[in-house]
Amino acid sequence: MAVKRAPSTRAVQVLRRAGVEYTEHLFDYERYPGAEGAAEYLGVHPHLTAKTIVFTSESGKGVIALMHGDFEVSMKKLARELEVKSVRPADQREAARFTGYQFGGTSPLGLRTNLPVYAQAGLAELDIVYVNGGSRGFLVGIDAGTLLELTGALLADIAVD
Repeated sequence: MAVKRAPSTRAVQVLRRAGVEYTEHLFDYERYPGAEGAAEYLGVHPHLTAKTIVFTSESGKGVIALMHGDFEVSMKKLARELEVKSVRPADQREAARFTGYQFGGTSPLGLRTNLPVYAQAGLAELDIVYVNGGSRGFLVGIDAGTLLELTGALLADIAVD
């Protein structure tokens, strides 16, 4: 059986250009879907994973929310941070158009368009976070502070209470 190699995605290219250390983790996305599944595969608590969720404001502008794998994004809090009336999860077509990534493989790194990134404040307290590397079934482990710096993320309390 051939050993599967990690893909060279736009996210990986960003990491390589920045010269940062990261680890690559390939897994079966069908068997371990979402942040909870990825955490199970890695043998870590879902809190150490970061979901990349694409939202759209009422004006049609995109925004990325980075959230712990065991938390949910409060659309009301995110809208308040953006100073807009409302946001909704982007549909798969919108998300792909904004990010250039396939649903289930969205990374906050190497986005097709420059979108604002809002990260749950608690992510800054982690040493390492596991985030999508730009392909389904592919995570990268990276220093949380480095991830936040590379994405230009604004820290906020955007989790559901």
